[in-house]
Amino acid sequence: MSHINVTINGRQYRMACEEGQEVRLLKLAESLESRIQSLRGKFGEIGDARLVVMAALTVCDDLLDTGPRIRQLEEELEALRGVRTAAADRARATQVAVANALNAAADRIERTTQVLNRTIGGGVAIG
Repeated sequence: MSHINVTINGRQYRMACEEGQEVRLLKLAESLESRIQSLRGKFGEIGDARLVVMAALTVCDDLLDTGPRIRQLEEELEALRGVRTAAADRARATQVAVANALNAAADRIERTTQVLNRTIGGGVAIG
């Protein structure tokens, strides 16, 4: 367990966090401090506790808005995965059809070549 000092609303707080999470905790504290300063700029000195509560509410508001947006993006992603799968299936089917058409054409060319060789080469040596 690590401990770091963060500054929120001009006050130092010693916080515990998991090893490796120090930078994240500092960024979280900086984000909260930025919200508090922004609110202080809008409303002036309305009391430290009130500023912190208002900042916490703005964080909760943002978080509440992200849930439906995340669900919408997950649905869009799933739809796009379906479209991609369908496109890949169509591409495979097209490849098979093209390969079959090329094989059929090659077979016809081979048969035509054999017929021509028998007809033209009917005993006459060329060369």
